[in-house]
Amino acid sequence: MTKQAYIEQVANWARIRGFSDIQANAEGYQKPNGYGRQQDGQSFIPDVTGRQFDHKSYFEVILKTTDPDYLVSKLKLLYQLASLSGGQVYLMAPKGHLPFARSIAANSRITAEVINLAA
Repeated sequence: MTKQAYIEQVANWARIRGFSDIQANAEGYQKPNGYGRQQDGQSFIPDVTGRQFDHKSYFEVILKTTDPDYLVSKLKLLYQLASLSGGQVYLMAPKGHLPFARSIAANSRITAEVINLAA
């Protein structure tokens, strides 16, 4: 499956669990706001966002990647944004990517819930 298919699966997962105002970086959904970093011009767009009890949470599909530094930077930013609004960060890992997601969360020192996405 492509990352886009996983993003749609995550949006459905969030909707089933009571999240509202769901935005996803996929066709058919309103696109979440992007965030930029001034020092290097890097921009980050969350895969999926949702609200629950007025707390904004961020959902990120974690796939084994060749650039873990970009992923860690993005997760740290999403963690800070979620903390400001009382929300959480969810790392959504498809089968085979779960150990990678757990190691990224541990190495980046963020508090995130790692969810196993069944394909």
